[in-house]
Amino acid sequence: MNRIAICGLSNRAFGMFIEPVLRDFSHKNKIVGLLDIDPKRFELARKSFPELRAVPTYDADQFDKMVKETSPDTIIVASRDDTHIDYILQGLERDLTVITEKPMVTKASDAKRVLEAEGNSRGKVIVAFNYRYNPFHRKIKEIILEGKIGRVTSVDLNWYIDTYHGASYFKRWNRKRELSGGLSVHKSTHHFDLVSWWIDQKPVQVFAYGALNYFGKNGELNPSPTNNRYCGTCEEKQKCQYYMRWSNRRNVITAKDDHIKADSIEKSAQNYTNYRPDACIFDHEIDIEDTYVATVKYDQGALLSYSINFSAPYEGYRLAINGTRGRIETMEYHEPSRIPFPIPEQTIEYYPLFGAKEVIYVVKNEGGHGGGDPLLQEDLFLGVDPSRPYSILAGAEDGAYSIALGEGVWRSCKDNRPYTIEELLNRSSDYRMKC
Repeated sequence: MNRIAICGLSNRAFGMFIEPVLRDFSHKNKIVGLLDIDPKRFELARKSFPELRAVPTYDADQFDKMVKETSPDTIIVASRDDTHIDYILQGLERDLTVITEKPMVTKASDAKRVLEAEGNSRGKVIVAFNYRYNPFHRKIKEIILEGKIGRVTSVDLNWYIDTYHGASYFKRWNRKRELSGGLSVHKSTHHFDLVSWWIDQKPVQVFAYGALNYFGKNGELNPSPTNNRYCGTCEEKQKCQYYMRWSNRRNVITAKDDHIKADSIEKSAQNYTNYRPDACIFDHEIDIEDTYVATVKYDQGALLSYSINFSAPYEGYRLAINGTRGRIETMEYHEPSRIPFPIPEQTIEYYPLFGAKEVIYVVKNEGGHGGGDPLLQEDLFLGVDPSRPYSILAGAEDGAYSIALGEGVWRSCKDNRPYTIEELLNRSSDYRMKC
């Protein structure tokens, strides 16, 4: 029986880890401890999952006490991004398996600390990069492994976050770089890891531009220069196009995603102490970017052209991967319930260098992140699928490269110069890479 302690009772912890462990994997896994900074989250956990009523709870600074009293084999880190480093290091110091939500940490310097700690531990780090498990993403990996496009030479990836999802990052703690690392870390590490995994190459250098175009005090759709507003009590929300697009007169959010549920703002705020997830998206304290374009060089010669926009009319991505023998393309429209027009079915289009186009239809499966979550959960709580012919579960080194690349993006934006991954990680000779 794998004994699990949860560090951070976030919405992601509830839906991604606690619920499936209790519902599907309880025959091999047992939750033995809950840790969080907010007592209200313990109340919500017990209310949501009666099976947890007898599980002991611990304050955020009681990790050592929790481990001594509950003897976990595994800890799951799903707390605020900037706190991941403390729990990961403490877990490794005690030789535990550490499963952490992405991003692994928020700074490249902390990623280096994780790598060093793992090297000195009998424990290990697993990063929950669930997008690798999406059936389309697994099929793209398989096409590349089959050699159908030859050696990968370049990747074009354009990601679009719609006004609902994008605004959610600016309502919460993500909007401060000291807490999230910025969105090139919190969000884009998902995408950077996916590309590195697809092409089996490591990033070595990045140059980027970025800006805050939609949110913050200078946002073009800001109803007024007033600061410190909250959607639930704001007297100007009738003039806010972001709020009115996704709400009705009863103050109920009409859509949902991983971060904000389809519930009243007041009720959502009641689930926390001294924290509200409905801060104004035009507040003055916002210090991160909402638009990026970046170019990345990889250690085997591939080049990535990447962009992301956090206030698009719809959500999804466009991808093209070029190789010496051909090209693959796909377009995903995400969250169709939030898209006000008909959308085509996603396929993968394969273009051999000298031949006819082939359209590949992918067998889908149910679950979050396009069906990726259930397969990742099986690997986490039942063990890696031995029949899978390629590696998919992400580790500390995968997490570190994604963090360094994400930090390199925002630093390049600020400093107007390229950054090498080596200088960001300042890694030892064992990890040194050639540009």
